[in-house]
Amino acid sequence: MQAELDWLDGTIPVSTRFDDPYFSLTGGMEETRHVFLSGNGLPERLRAGFHIAELGFGTGLNLLVSLIAWRRTGLPGRLRFTSFEAFPMTADDMARALEAFPELRAIADPVLHAWAAGTGPRRRIHLGDLEAEVILGDARETLPQWEGTADAWFLDGFAPAKNAELWSDDLMAEVGRHTAPGGTFATYTAAGHVRRALDAAGFDVARRPGFGTKRHMTAGTRRQEAS
Repeated sequence: MQAELDWLDGTIPVSTRFDDPYFSLTGGMEETRHVFLSGNGLPERLRAGFHIAELGFGTGLNLLVSLIAWRRTGLPGRLRFTSFEAFPMTADDMARALEAFPELRAIADPVLHAWAAGTGPRRRIHLGDLEAEVILGDARETLPQWEGTADAWFLDGFAPAKNAELWSDDLMAEVGRHTAPGGTFATYTAAGHVRRALDAAGFDVARRPGFGTKRHMTAGTRRQEAS
């Protein structure tokens, strides 16, 4: 199933299925850096083979901002990135959305080319320093089957009030199960039931200052003794 979109001011994609924009109206790149990078202690924790996993690929913005951060470190090797997406955008819609961020153009073009060329339920985007895969389908089905383990999670589904399935206790437990000991997560939401589910999934959970108009966000570290 494809993403169904409206366009706010002709530039910001809004999901008609979930009535929610794909990125912050006050600055998408800045939100990614504040919530997902800083919330996971990045780029300081990056190392060769570091594995980021994500719920909600959307426009690919988080991947691109992460790749910029990776390249700025000058580290050898590759960044690994796995995302789970139920309603993928077309390459044309992704390109239109990313026009809001001119500084991403050079880095976005090869990613969009690989996305457009991909077929099947697993879309691979392999560049010289990036090994990325987007797994299509309902994450409640695809994440339990995933054999990977992440060092950091970006929990970036649509708002819990509008997309409750992507924030269920069972799915948060799968996030915990697929996180390395000492691994982390970050998300823009501070909803109480999400924080409780992540605590039960084995994370030490903390509420932090949010981005833009959001007072709070949530981040956490998987406890070493969690199984």
